[in-house]
Amino acid sequence: MPAHSFVSAASIRDRFASAMSTMYQNEVPQYGTLLKLVADINERTLADNPALARQMAAANDLARLSVERHGAIRVGTAEELGMLSRLFAVMGMAPVGYYDLAAAGVPVHSTAFRPIETETLAINPFRLFTSLLRLDLIEDDNLRQRAADILAVRDIFTPRVRELIARFEAEGGLTEAEADTFVAEAIETFRWHEDATVDYATYEALASEHKLIADVVCFRGPHINHLTPRTLDIDAAQAAMPEYGITPKAVIEGPPRRDVPILLRQTSFKALEESIRFAGDTEGRHTARFGEIEQRGVALTPDGRALYDRLLTAAQTYKRDANDDYQAALHGIFEEFPDDLDTLRRRELAYFRYQAAGESLIDASAPADDDSAIEALLASGHVVAHPIVYEDFLPVSAAGIFQSNLGSDEAGEGTAAASQQELEAALGQPIIDPFALYARIEADSKRAALDMLMGLAPQNRPA
Repeated sequence: MPAHSFVSAASIRDRFASAMSTMYQNEVPQYGTLLKLVADINERTLADNPALARQMAAANDLARLSVERHGAIRVGTAEELGMLSRLFAVMGMAPVGYYDLAAAGVPVHSTAFRPIETETLAINPFRLFTSLLRLDLIEDDNLRQRAADILAVRDIFTPRVRELIARFEAEGGLTEAEADTFVAEAIETFRWHEDATVDYATYEALASEHKLIADVVCFRGPHINHLTPRTLDIDAAQAAMPEYGITPKAVIEGPPRRDVPILLRQTSFKALEESIRFAGDTEGRHTARFGEIEQRGVALTPDGRALYDRLLTAAQTYKRDANDDYQAALHGIFEEFPDDLDTLRRRELAYFRYQAAGESLIDASAPADDDSAIEALLASGHVVAHPIVYEDFLPVSAAGIFQSNLGSDEAGEGTAAASQQELEAALGQPIIDPFALYARIEADSKRAALDMLMGLAPQNRPA
């Protein structure tokens, strides 16, 4: 079948993200309230800050704001993760970044499936933070085997979605009708089920080991446990949550408020306590799903990330029971971190995307190397630099959100070393290094801007 008759991966991802949001709003009504809160805050922020609105529009970041979401799921076996990897590939999503949450007392390691190209991110940057349970961290041998046996007999995918994934892989795409069916079938994997697959005693035994283990093992599938809209002012969102009938977690995770946001800040509200029917008709309650809001800033280079990590480590001695006090302490610590775009760019602490402004050709006497030429063109106004949005996650923030919604803010201590190779084996593909990805986007944008302004094909430009 000719490729032009296939639906693009970005379009399938956009349809899936919309269907996921509708499903989650039906399952967790307070999520709808969260969307209203975020929309109100974003509208007010853009109205109060026209420069930010212009900057986002120029960088093509404004259109994606209202549809932007990330979700999170947890699976139990390598086989489940491998099939999810194939499912996400249909939507143009690849695994980026390795996260070891065991070091924070959460018995999983994770990656984030997301689009990786600038053009497709602009259409819909939907991300799924996906964690694989580490059964090896269950200390009780009998309980570990029991969990493995339960997981071995479940199938979290519908037969039809398996067929469509195989068809996509064989044919190179899906037709309109197949794409719609794919979305409807794929959503079933992430749906909430009130019926547990185990009896209450088994659930309690697994929960006593770790609540997350019970959440992963005891149900028919990896129900989506949160969807996260993006706000432009998370401090305003945190303050406004009680006005919308939402109780926020104690502190905002991540860096402090800044003129130039960096990386990722997150807050959430407590998980729902939901009715569950266990095998044998025993009634019980389970806590897993919650609401979350995020604010995204510029992606940091390895040097920028090293500075961020050092400063955040220095903040770990401060109490985290009052947000205003904690944010004030963070702000003081982070005064060392430059807070303007030009300094971040010149010191190579953050990544930027370069864009030609106009069609004037570069002077023949301009520097031959890319970096010097770019600096000259920036100074003359022929090139503009846009901060690259951080599309990934912070291990500390992820663990903090996990713990707070499992009923504890205690980090705990991990008992096993991380194993990226193990996760990659389950995925059936390498995990993309986010630093390398951002660096490639930056380098490609420099070359494209120079090619346009010099009027030369890439092969004819100076190396």
